Amino acid sequence: EFMQASWDIEEVQAKGIQHLASFVKDKSAFPFLLKCTEVITLAMKTHTDSLELQVEGCTLLLEILSQALEQGVMMALDQSVASCLLHTVRKHSENEEFLSMLCTLLMMVSASEVTVENLRKVGIIPDLLSILRRFLHNDKICLSCCAVLWSLAVSENNADQAVLESAVPVTSAVLQKHLQNGGVAESACSALWALALQGCLTDSDYEPTAALLLDALRMNPERAALVKNGCLALASLVRLSETAALAILLDSKGSGMELIKDEYHLHFDEPGVAEALCLLMNEMVQYDEVMLDMRSQKMEKLLSEIKLQFPFS
Repeated sequence: EFMQASWDIEEVQAKGIQHLASFVKDKSAFPFLLKCTEVITLAMKTHTDSLELQVEGCTLLLEILSQALEQGVMMALDQSVASCLLHTVRKHSENEEFLSMLCTLLMMVSASEVTVENLRKVGIIPDLLSILRRFLHNDKICLSCCAVLWSLAVSENNADQAVLESAVPVTSAVLQKHLQNGGVAESACSALWALALQGCLTDSDYEPTAALLLDALRMNPERAALVKNGCLALASLVRLSETAALAILLDSKGSGMELIKDEYHLHFDEPGVAEALCLLMNEMVQYDEVMLDMRSQKMEKLLSEIKLQFPFS
């Protein structure tokens, strides 16, 4: 009430946020803090010029959201709050450290379908792509933005086809730049999978994207989630074009089929990985030439192994 009574006074908002932050460590205060998220974002929107207030507000929101996720509470941001955050993103688009925090915040709230829909409505995708282009070197920003892109691209009522198509080269650039960073590569693979599912790639994208995804699998073989999402992305590409299937077979760095075998043997107890590999192979055998090659590489033996390992799946 104290904050709401004096929206226009920056010092009141700053003191209010600092006081709310003092309750963060008190677990019993959590249900009340949850109700304060709108007040905090509104304070941020009203005083966008004050970087100090933005940082303190964002830090507090991150604390509240972290506790919410720990307790399995799904935080949904309404459209006015989503609009506030976008306004803040635009106002401080050059401040790398602050944007890193803000993008982490967006990633955390994008677990909610309601929030994703509201972020889509306020038109956040071009801003995310702009941030990625500007801060391609920043692994934290890249991880967060690709995760938000994934959430936006997989949402069912997607009216952003043209905007999402422009996300393909940027997401590929992120994966290329951070191939050796497992977390970022995993996030970028997920985003590419969602973009492929939405049909955002063109004929000229299939071969280089397939090669890039294979590189990600080679560089991060131990990450089960990356292997799963990478294979799902490859399956989506193969469904669209034989070019992608041939790119997997004829990859200049070694046979994609051998890589698939190696990945399965590394994660033979992970049903999600096995399922993604089966889906990929199922898409590949729709092309006669590819199927003949798979036979010559004894892929039937691998399929039999998977069938024995997961007889009830």
